Amino acid sequence: MSNAKAAEIKDTRVSKMAENLIGSEIIKLAGEIREKMAQGEKIYNFTIGDFDPKIFPIPQQLQEEIIKAYQQGETNYPPADGILDLRRAVAKMITEWQHLQYAENEILIAGGARPIIYAIFQAIVDPGDTVVFPVPSWNNNHYTHLSHARQVYVETSPENNFMPTADELREHIQGASLLALCSPLNPTGTVFSKEQLESICDLVLAENKRRGPEEKPLYVMYDQIYWVLTYGATQHFDPVSLRPEMRPYTLFVDGISKSLAATGVRVGWAFGPRRVIDKMKSILGHVGAWSPKAEQVASAHFLNNTNALNDYLSDFKKEIIGRLDGFYQGIQALKAEGFRVDAIVPTAAIYLTVQFDIKGMIQPDGQRIETTEQITAYLLNQAKLAVVPFSAFGASKSSVWYRLSVGTASMQDVQDSIGSLRSALAALQE
Repeated sequence: MSNAKAAEIKDTRVSKMAENLIGSEIIKLAGEIREKMAQGEKIYNFTIGDFDPKIFPIPQQLQEEIIKAYQQGETNYPPADGILDLRRAVAKMITEWQHLQYAENEILIAGGARPIIYAIFQAIVDPGDTVVFPVPSWNNNHYTHLSHARQVYVETSPENNFMPTADELREHIQGASLLALCSPLNPTGTVFSKEQLESICDLVLAENKRRGPEEKPLYVMYDQIYWVLTYGATQHFDPVSLRPEMRPYTLFVDGISKSLAATGVRVGWAFGPRRVIDKMKSILGHVGAWSPKAEQVASAHFLNNTNALNDYLSDFKKEIIGRLDGFYQGIQALKAEGFRVDAIVPTAAIYLTVQFDIKGMIQPDGQRIETTEQITAYLLNQAKLAVVPFSAFGASKSSVWYRLSVGTASMQDVQDSIGSLRSALAALQE
């Protein structure tokens, strides 16, 4: 190595954490999609867990309240834990919707769910601690890496709708600091059954009972950011409602990003035991990851407007489930025609879990599909369909299951993309 090259490496040396932080596979896939679209290709892009504002705008009343707040000069620093009016509105919502009682000082407002999750990890997890999480799941591996902790992946199965069971978690939680759970789950759009979650809560309670008074307890991060978006007879369950003894150990993650199609508005919140919430407040105070004050003021007004909130959610959920069901029925029609695809019945969130079991099949160019990466590429290049493999969420690299997000899909996109997929699948040979 030349002296100049060695000097360049030395000058750009960074921390081991930064050096080994892996990039998002979704972002990599997004780059390929942008390149194709820039060249004029029609791509059905269902990769991102976001919304097209032209299709799914935020509530009109919320938009008006945001504008009004800026006009009234609400542009200075908010309190580190969020403005009191918003924390009171969140407390009221938790009481009315989940029948849980949390005081204003047990609630923390931040700039979306991501800072909340980061603060939970930083408040609970020490370097070298163990963090347990099921896969597929969203970004737990990255937050664990940022905390210099040890990751324990627990692979789930389609037989359980990719939700973890107590039996799958049991051998991993002894000595762990954090169990990261999410329901409805990103990327699957599936939820815990009452029995599944009760068994996991009992497991956590037994583990904490086993630990001595000097040991840190096993905490549960319960990400329920999609919980309002449940459909049909689907019910949302949470640890504290099922087992009140879980209250000292449960940190909830929530916000308006998904429920109000407001990902860019950046209003999220946590609620849980006050001591942990206070530590998270201190952490985020130093990071400066506050939600903008005007958006907080507006969100407080809107969440207190129960009629407007319910009206918006009624229409919004109808449009989302219409798309999810349209894709599900389309995949089932393809399955009935003999194509090697399948899907899990949509129950919540904005995602459909789809299987493309086409390994071993031969493409029109004569190449055999042998890997998940080749499936992803074939779907993108031939069907013009962009979806995210579960391997991008920590699942096995050999998994043939995918996340399809409907937040940017029109009803015409649903119909057209299924037709495009049919043509691409028909071109494969056994």
